[in-house]
Amino acid sequence: MRDLLLLAVQLIVTLAKLARPGGVRSVIAESLLLKQQLLISRRSRRRAPTLTTVDRFVLGLIILFVHPRRVAKLAAILKPATLLRFHKTLVDRKYRRLFSSVGTRRKPGPKGPTEEIVAAILEMKLRNPGFGNQRIAQQLSDTFGVQIDKDVVRRVLARHYGSEHPDAPGPSWLTFLAQAKDSLWSVDLFRCESILVRSHWVLVVIDVFSRRIIGFGIGGEYIDGAAVCRMFNHAIAGHAPPARISTDHDPLFRFHRWLANLRVLEIEEIKSVPYVPMSHPFVERLIGTIRREYLDHTFFWNSFDLHQKLEKFRAYYNEVRVHRSLYGTTPANRAGNASSAKANLAHYAWKRHCNGLFETPVAA
Repeated sequence: MRDLLLLAVQLIVTLAKLARPGGVRSVIAESLLLKQQLLISRRSRRRAPTLTTVDRFVLGLIILFVHPRRVAKLAAILKPATLLRFHKTLVDRKYRRLFSSVGTRRKPGPKGPTEEIVAAILEMKLRNPGFGNQRIAQQLSDTFGVQIDKDVVRRVLARHYGSEHPDAPGPSWLTFLAQAKDSLWSVDLFRCESILVRSHWVLVVIDVFSRRIIGFGIGGEYIDGAAVCRMFNHAIAGHAPPARISTDHDPLFRFHRWLANLRVLEIEEIKSVPYVPMSHPFVERLIGTIRREYLDHTFFWNSFDLHQKLEKFRAYYNEVRVHRSLYGTTPANRAGNASSAKANLAHYAWKRHCNGLFETPVAA
């Protein structure tokens, strides 16, 4: 109610000053629109003030007297989430135009197998446990006349059959080798987009035992074997090389320059199972965490800006962020570093990380 009284006073004052012909109505409406937005912004200390029903009614009423071309220039209130959604829409539109067929309105990408095919695959595996993915695919193609790829059979069995019929008890070699600190690192690549919608490649290195992020290497839009070597050497700078690293079957990890670099560093390379992300679980999960918790909520301009932001996230991830797989401890604690001082519930402070994106309690 107080805001409405202030608006009424401003209206009377503005009418008294501009009581002459020639665009008076438009000038008054623009002035009231800006002042109403300032009142909303000063009302709350939150990052994005909540608009009440009265606010929406007043803004909608005032906009009726403003020229449509002037509305965009007068909009002073803009939420950060709006910018993030706008940037995500630009990135999605970019890849949709690059990889989808022209003129189609359907979502690009192959569709999954039908329920009948899934049932047939499971029934054949149950009746013939010794059949592999390739043989099941060929047998179904010969019987039903439908083209089925062996990778489709593998995904169906991994989702519907493997959990019910486990045939590999005990830890995997990847988990077994990881039980020695700094003996096994995992390496992978992912791509992200700048605020200008330019692609950047990021190479991330993680210690499998402690889940520590060793470092990041930043590359341009187009990279080759030599660029991957430079990114890897930059990521591990300042750390003693491990005995082994785990990589997937990306062609970039098969270049002779990459293999020669590993021989010079005396590092043994362990390949994951082809087309099975679960055989490369820790770094795949880390990449998802970086995207969901950090990169999806911030912008970067260039490779230097991206590297600075990732380094801040690395400090937060290693030293502050607790992990369920580490029983509620941080990677720094798992690596042998001392824990921070315990805070008192009656007297503590909050510490900001990654430019205020995360806040954690600390001892005051």
